[in-house]
Amino acid sequence: MPIVQAPMAGGPSTPALASAVGRAGGLGFLAAGYLRADQLSEDIRATQEHDYAFGVNVFVGGGKPADPSVIHSYARRLGDEARRAGVALGDARFDDDDFEHKVDVLERASVPVVSFTFGVPSAGVIERLRAVGSEVWLTVTSPLEAEAAQLAGADALVVQGIEAGGHRGVFVDDDSQSDLTLLAALALVGQVTDLPLVGAGSIMTGGAVAAVLVAGARAAQVGSAYLLCPEAGTSDAQRSATSTSVPTALTRAFSGRTARGIVNRFHREYSGCAPQAYPEVNRLTAPLRAHGRAVGDSDLINLWAGQAHSLVTAAPAEEITRRLARDAREVIGMWASRMG
Repeated sequence: MPIVQAPMAGGPSTPALASAVGRAGGLGFLAAGYLRADQLSEDIRATQEHDYAFGVNVFVGGGKPADPSVIHSYARRLGDEARRAGVALGDARFDDDDFEHKVDVLERASVPVVSFTFGVPSAGVIERLRAVGSEVWLTVTSPLEAEAAQLAGADALVVQGIEAGGHRGVFVDDDSQSDLTLLAALALVGQVTDLPLVGAGSIMTGGAVAAVLVAGARAAQVGSAYLLCPEAGTSDAQRSATSTSVPTALTRAFSGRTARGIVNRFHREYSGCAPQAYPEVNRLTAPLRAHGRAVGDSDLINLWAGQAHSLVTAAPAEEITRRLARDAREVIGMWASRMG
């Protein structure tokens, strides 16, 4: 079945969600982002108990720390927000999200697929994972990134359009990122590589799955459509916001890295002054976001979602996966008969 459940770091992706998608015949994913290596190991063991193939997504470490002055300036802007919430802002330190330890965990676990976002891991990392039987998928947003990913030894590419919810998978420069939509990206990436492509970008319906398959993808990666599943770890406040028609936009306000989310007050008030400083800003705002989830204040939460999030339905993940595949087959069959 050509359905891949997108890894959604920060809560929504769970072993239960990945296993439910696998039970339906799709490929579920765990999100390693923000987890400690021991937490990731525990999630992998819990998912392996269900005996369905699944993948794990990892944020590529690297880059360099941001200028401390821009982080301090942003922290001052957030001071009143933190005081109103009754929390202290987080420690805005730079780190690599425990990258090496997570790779060690994945090497021991031998999961079927390991995908990477935010760049290309070293050749040594890719070789270690392939040596234990893992396919390595790299997330790209442009033909240039696709060429670099192929050169690095990727087995497949996740092609992410600008419609996609959550963080953009751009490699390095957040300011000059690709603005390609998914169908355009699939067409252009398909011109520079013969690697299998997985299309990602606000795919909410069987018709959208059919579109990316016809456009050259081997599978569709679906994220926002699973946010209301009982198996997802989505917060109550985000569940409520996701089912509305409030539009999305790109912002650095929550994490210091460009991501798409449903527009809320925090987004409106701080997007214009948020610096490019990941993961420092992500750590800085973490207590505010945790407070918002705890009290149900959606104006303090990064409401990551794709552009078509209002089409979301509340149903078990297995049901959604089977419905997407069934509807895609019907749409492709209908148009094939019309074209004949």
